[in-house]
Amino acid sequence: MRYTLVGVALLAASVTMAVCVGAVSVPAGTVWGIVLDKIAPGSVEVTWSRGKSAIVWDIRFPRAILAVIVGAGLAAVGATLQAVTRNPLADPHLLGISSGGAFGAILALLHTGLFLGLLTVPLFAFGGALMATLLVLGMSNFASATSADRLVLTGVAISFVIMAGANMLIFMGDPRAIHTVVFWMLGGLGLAQWSHLMYPLVVLVPCLGWFYLRAGDLNAMTIGDETATTLGLRVARFRLSVFVIGALITGVMVAFSGMIGFVGLMVPHIARLITGGDYRRVVPMSAFLGGLFVLWADIVARTVMAPEDMPIGIVTGFVGGCFFVWLLRRKSGQGGA
Repeated sequence: MRYTLVGVALLAASVTMAVCVGAVSVPAGTVWGIVLDKIAPGSVEVTWSRGKSAIVWDIRFPRAILAVIVGAGLAAVGATLQAVTRNPLADPHLLGISSGGAFGAILALLHTGLFLGLLTVPLFAFGGALMATLLVLGMSNFASATSADRLVLTGVAISFVIMAGANMLIFMGDPRAIHTVVFWMLGGLGLAQWSHLMYPLVVLVPCLGWFYLRAGDLNAMTIGDETATTLGLRVARFRLSVFVIGALITGVMVAFSGMIGFVGLMVPHIARLITGGDYRRVVPMSAFLGGLFVLWADIVARTVMAPEDMPIGIVTGFVGGCFFVWLLRRKSGQGGA
């Protein structure tokens, strides 16, 4: 209980910082005054301008919440993929799931139009992510590359192919819409709105609940397929379920934030260092740390080149790439020992 309270306090402080900083700084007291006034009008004295109220409530607060949702989703997917593949380098980005989501989003934005309204991009992104997942699994079986390492290599190859297709869609699309597509390629939270938040949240909460309820099965998968089978787990079906749910989460997150890489690779390792290997703790800790990481990455992206917003994918890519090199060196050291 004590750790939960500490986590809530840390998250609240981080959200407060994210809302305070920017081209126009807003004191923390004013931030929470605006929040209280929006929740319970007339409960506090209004001492701020309408402009600051719009900045805090309409722009920065939904952006901060979306950062937490996206980070939690990507980190949880990375943790579960690392369990079912038994590969510490597995994550939605490296396995091509993020690329598939981006392909679907670009297809919707440039070629089909929003014929299903606001749901068009998330649905196409999920379809693209699911397509990438099935391609990785299908190519792995076709090439008899069923080991964990070869599965990741297959995902990297599929990712390159899908991104080539996405680049072709961009090349064939309307040049006037290219700026919008750059958002998906580099990642960003600048389009966050209150009305959009319920879609990734509705997907994330039940999927995280499913991961948590199947934490015992995830623990069994980390030991090996044979051991998991002797414990009564239908390994192939369970692995496919994890991949499909991971594709759903990743596709929806990509639809609202673009491609944000390395969150699913890096954060689960930090979570395991803190909690150990039990996925009853790893899944919620990964979600919590992922939300914090993306939130602070967005803070850096908004302040390092203020008043311009740097794409958040640049920040996560730089940090995650350095972490990836460190992880490879660490694993090589362990193998050499």
